Amino acid sequence: MDISDLTLRELQRESARALNTMQATNNNIWQFNKQAHHNSHNWYKAVIEWYISKYGDLPSKTGPGKDVKLVIDV
Repeated sequence: MDISDLTLRELQRESARALNTMQATNNNIWQFNKQAHHNSHNWYKAVIEWYISKYGDLPSKTGPGKDVKLVIDV
């Protein structure tokens, strides 16, 4: 899956859905900080890539992420 075509807003929404499905521990968050190194776009992409590797597609399309309701979507 190529996520490079996602807009910034889509990256934010997809990463928010993905993050909502994981336990928010220091180690879980740190894995993305290591990959992104102070670059928010890379951070969003790292989160989404983690989710895709675990569930096979974008959070909005498969797995527990598809059931996450964001405030912006209501």
